Amino acid sequence: MMVHNAGMSTPHAQPLQQPVRSERWLLAGIVLVGLVVSGVIAKDRLTWALEVIWAMVGLALVAWKWKTFPLTRLLCWLLMLHALVLIHGGAYTYSLTPGGFWLQDLLGTERNPWDRLGHWMQGFVPAILARELLLRLTPLRRGGWLVYLVLAAALSFSAFFELIEWWAALIYGADADAFLATQGDQWDTQWDMFLCLCGAVVSLLLFARWHDRQLGPQVLAGK
Repeated sequence: MMVHNAGMSTPHAQPLQQPVRSERWLLAGIVLVGLVVSGVIAKDRLTWALEVIWAMVGLALVAWKWKTFPLTRLLCWLLMLHALVLIHGGAYTYSLTPGGFWLQDLLGTERNPWDRLGHWMQGFVPAILARELLLRLTPLRRGGWLVYLVLAAALSFSAFFELIEWWAALIYGADADAFLATQGDQWDTQWDMFLCLCGAVVSLLLFARWHDRQLGPQVLAGK
């Protein structure tokens, strides 16, 4: 005899935890307002365009694919925060951001650290993005290989952006100085990639279990 209880669901039936409609509009609205305001007050149009284009592309891509591939609530909030870091840096240029000067006074650093924060976020947020894509789109399950590939993806992401900075320097010359934001540090590229790696490690330590709960048992089981 088969017994069907419509009021009960098994753990395997738990859906992906994604932001509700109003929450999605809120996150998108915050990014859109930030883009508009930053465009109005931008101190350097070239730097603004090179920085915020990634937030624009990311927002458009998430919106385009949402019906077929919604993201977890955690990842959506992290993507919004990452977009705001890019937008703030693009509006003022990374070496002149008010947020960076506040951090400089708080931490007692010799340089405006917003660029450092941006590269730390470059690992902190893409680590969860890579983790979600790997768990949902590949046969890979949790374990050492997942951690390794997430960190490798974060470093690859960072290396790609270092190449973009190099290409910008070759194409635009001195006009790209504000975009590069090296602030006289000959080891800027190495610091950028190291901070990206640190951000990815911290992100996995902080969010892996939380992310697992939002992905749900079906995804974690590879179903």
